Amino acid sequence: MNRTEFIIATAIVLFVAFCMGWFANWLVHKFIRVSQSDVGELEKMAQELHEAEETRDQAITYLQQREAELTNQLSQTEAELAATMDGLREARREAEEMRIHIEKVTAKSV
Repeated sequence: MNRTEFIIATAIVLFVAFCMGWFANWLVHKFIRVSQSDVGELEKMAQELHEAEETRDQAITYLQQREAELTNQLSQTEAELAATMDGLREARREAEEMRIHIEKVTAKSV
């Protein structure tokens, strides 16, 4: 192989390598490239996701407020129940005292 043949063979190999690189680059960009409609769809999905997160945050806030209200209402109801039970005990005790007193009065008069 003389010098001219070597230069031509090297040039052909380099040209083939260049063509393969260019073709590989074209394939990569063909598969990776995102069209404008896809970008628009992604932006729309991002906006919907943002709105869904805001709605979720609002729902969580509402549920926390509602839970606080119900907890407060439960505490008040338990306090009222305790007061009612105390009143009922006192009324029963007074009724028992009155019954004993009436029995003593009726026993003396008999």
